[in-house]
Amino acid sequence: MINFKTDGNLLVTLDLAAIYAMRRYNGRESGTDRADRHKELFLHMIIGRGNASKPLRISEAIMSESKIRTMEEFAAASGLSRPTVSKYFDNPESVKPSTRARIEKALKDYDYRPNIFAVSLNRKNPKNIGLIVPHISDPFYAEIVRQIEMRCFAEGYWTIVLSSHGERKLEARAMRTLLSLNIAGVLMAPLGFETDARLLENLANAMPTVFLDNSIGDRPFVGTDNRKSIGNITEYLCRTGEHPCFLEMPAVNQNALERRSAYIATMERLGLEPVTLPIPAKDWNFEQLGYEAAGRMLDGSGFPTRTVLCANDRLAFGVIAAAFERRRRVGHDSDCDLRVAGHDDHPLSRFTCPPLTTMAQDYQGIAAAGIDMLFSRIGGLPERSSDQGKATHLEARLIMRQSA
Repeated sequence: MINFKTDGNLLVTLDLAAIYAMRRYNGRESGTDRADRHKELFLHMIIGRGNASKPLRISEAIMSESKIRTMEEFAAASGLSRPTVSKYFDNPESVKPSTRARIEKALKDYDYRPNIFAVSLNRKNPKNIGLIVPHISDPFYAEIVRQIEMRCFAEGYWTIVLSSHGERKLEARAMRTLLSLNIAGVLMAPLGFETDARLLENLANAMPTVFLDNSIGDRPFVGTDNRKSIGNITEYLCRTGEHPCFLEMPAVNQNALERRSAYIATMERLGLEPVTLPIPAKDWNFEQLGYEAAGRMLDGSGFPTRTVLCANDRLAFGVIAAAFERRRRVGHDSDCDLRVAGHDDHPLSRFTCPPLTTMAQDYQGIAAAGIDMLFSRIGGLPERSSDQGKATHLEARLIMRQSA
């Protein structure tokens, strides 16, 4: 809203939208003359005195205490159309330099800052991507989120990142939140077996959705080929020393089952007896679970073999800590008591003592392939329509360090 004072010191409040409508009264006048004329005509209409040939003189125009709050009001105040202003906020380079300068001056004059997030949610083609992960504090997921955010920013999209913190209720709440928003699509690393199947089905049916790290049925998925990666590191350990036992991760998702099955299949193919060490708890606190399991083993008769392959690096961290406390040397030298290996190439795996031998997941590849698959579904590109119902499995790379 804008207040105007007449020569008689009469204060009149004008609706900015009405000013914008009056701006179209005579397209032949200059911008400045036209703006003044519209204000004068509007005053003439409101207070019922003066005429078009002898308009009222405006001595002062000031902003009212209530600031411009919507893009419609800002467009009216700056004398531009709503689509033009919206186009500027999408990409300032998409409008003419003179228009851009005009908008930027108005932004400064009116101290207006649009809610770009709200604008995107109200668009016909929103520019927001929902992202759900089990644990935002887990460096694996944190790196995946970072890669996705950087790619989305480059493509002109914003990310809405939600974490379930390993809890079914929080994951369900995150899915309901995304269902309530107008967003372009969703990338989700689901909890797994604890995930609300009905809500997940609703989410996948309501908008383009791609799953990461943990596959869900035949839905679009990007992750690591667990069969190959566990097979490769099992073979490596068998070639370089005593064959490994397998410390399982809790059965929280499909990865746990796939990695266990891959270990067993590889050992049987090599003519060796598989030895699995299950962890019954369904918990995401892998370091603590690995530490406790290793402590029980080492305080008893020890591990079944002198080589321990852990289903993920975080379990291996706990095993190495338990061994250190009990003065058991971990490493591949002949005087070491235990070899320990993991899977994932956790960002901290190179800094354990000794550095951890592991399989490196392709963080950047997972993020890039997931975004590519999602964008193809958002855009509805016919040549990529076959992505629906398909899975992309990326290969992991063996990283040989001092622990095994």
